[in-house]
Amino acid sequence: MSVPPIVLVVEDEAPQREILVYNLEAEGYAVRQAASGDAALEAARTEAPDLILLDWMLPEVSGIEVCRRLKARSETRAIPVIMLSARSEEVDRVRGLETGADDYMVKPYSVVELMARIRTQLRRTRPGAIGETLTHEDVTVDTAQHRVFRAGRELHLGPTEFRLLTTMMERPGRVWSRDQLLDRVWGRDIYVDSRTVDVHVGRLRKALRGEADAADPIRTVRGAGYALG
Repeated sequence: MSVPPIVLVVEDEAPQREILVYNLEAEGYAVRQAASGDAALEAARTEAPDLILLDWMLPEVSGIEVCRRLKARSETRAIPVIMLSARSEEVDRVRGLETGADDYMVKPYSVVELMARIRTQLRRTRPGAIGETLTHEDVTVDTAQHRVFRAGRELHLGPTEFRLLTTMMERPGRVWSRDQLLDRVWGRDIYVDSRTVDVHVGRLRKALRGEADAADPIRTVRGAGYALG
């Protein structure tokens, strides 16, 4: 099993935050938390979440400003943001969306609807986590059946190499650091030396090249990590 999608919950009111965390974990998501705008910006940078639930009213830095900064940074621009707010006027919704939020929900909201909207956003950014087929150039990953093909030829990967490939296939071109791949592929609760990533990337490369020694689709970025394409 791959590490589930990571959702960052940004909410300064503890009871509200706890309700969100409970429901997200019940749906199988990995949850990270932040109680202020500054903490949210730091967590978005270090945790590489797949989605952010962002409260508008935050101490120090408002949710609107957090959203603006996230969308202004290349490393966090692609992370979907669902803004949660008690502000229900049309002008507030428009302001939130124009600042860069990918969706906007008014409090009190239906938890069932929120989960549906989360799945909709993740269908764009973590399609592998919800069983969709991934394709990049001549490589295809059927995440539902755990099958991999290159140029029509089926490849046989170990479970770790499969998770590595799926992670890279979801965001072609993105450079993943060793620590980010460790969190995404092995999980942060398991201790694995970062050099282990190099070993498994090497195995994945060998499998992708095959006996015909095809072109290597994985790019090493010196001092940064690895990327697909």
